[in-house]
Amino acid sequence: MSLIPENLDELRGKAREFALREFTEEKIRKYEEEEKYPEEIRRKAFEAGFLDMSNPWGMLVAMEEFCRVDPGLGISALSAAFGSEVIMLFGSDYLKKKYLEPVLKGEKISGFAVTEPSAGSDVAGIRSRLERRGKGYVLNGEKIFITNGTVANHFYVLARSSPPPSPEKRHHGMTMVVVESSWPGFEAEQMKGKLGMRATSTAHLKFRDVEVPEENVIGEEGKGFYYVMTFFDISRIHVATQALGIAQGALDMFTEYIINNGLNNRETYQFALADMATRVHAARLLTYDAADRLFKFAPDPVKTSMAKYFAGETAVYVTDLALKYTGMQGVTSKLEKFYRDAKIEEIWEGTNEVEKLVISRMLLKKR
Repeated sequence: MSLIPENLDELRGKAREFALREFTEEKIRKYEEEEKYPEEIRRKAFEAGFLDMSNPWGMLVAMEEFCRVDPGLGISALSAAFGSEVIMLFGSDYLKKKYLEPVLKGEKISGFAVTEPSAGSDVAGIRSRLERRGKGYVLNGEKIFITNGTVANHFYVLARSSPPPSPEKRHHGMTMVVVESSWPGFEAEQMKGKLGMRATSTAHLKFRDVEVPEENVIGEEGKGFYYVMTFFDISRIHVATQALGIAQGALDMFTEYIINNGLNNRETYQFALADMATRVHAARLLTYDAADRLFKFAPDPVKTSMAKYFAGETAVYVTDLALKYTGMQGVTSKLEKFYRDAKIEEIWEGTNEVEKLVISRMLLKKR
């Protein structure tokens, strides 16, 4: 029995229809080569009702179907509200009205700024500083590989606001704040030449004596690390969905290759197809199971990490195997781009190794 609500079949069909219509080969090539954010597609996706945080299942299947057609355009179209869950869960009414409402109306774009040049998977190792000054704060530091970095109107930024009480409690003393990209001292530099996902805006952010008003603190001072971990329980499911869409898209292309080249009865191709299809199905079940728990307000970090790492691994495995079997025809086709786009799914929002650590530690803790 499927975990996904039956009434979303129609939305899934609309999402696929939208992606096939809007993600033309010309647009895919244009945004890939120019490494330009597809604002026109983002607006159309919002107007079509796909960016609706009140319908999380709808956003999940839309992300899957969009990435099935093109990962870069798909992620850009549906990540305009990236990180806004921290405002929804922990932000004040003031922050929700000022920053969340415009994002949900499609008027503004948000970003989530945690990763630093010296602190990726080790969130507790960040060096950005948030110092109290008068009635507000001053922010200094750098963030890197930030999604929506050059197009976001504001960012949810994690910084250290006090020293850790001990080496074992490095995750204490971190605070999240909302920072507007128009404020003095903020700088965003586009990161170009990425392996894949070139249509997404990825940037290196710098904060130089950025003044942050007290009311822009998210939740409680010093609790930022916990807010980030809560967010990862949500975002990792979205990443698993992206990877699932990529894997399904590669599987589609490989199936067409077999049929178009009359390889239906070639046993080696049959085995490869069966292997790919089985892994994609398993990734879908893991992802939907984790999503079902989250959407019922009972997230399971073990299931979430399983879904994220396995779906990411599946995207890389399927695209790699498809390229091996399609040879030069695959290397010169859309499959080559899917191969490059897939790799980041094993890295962002926690590497596969980090996900495995989460799984093992949580399982051992339960014992």
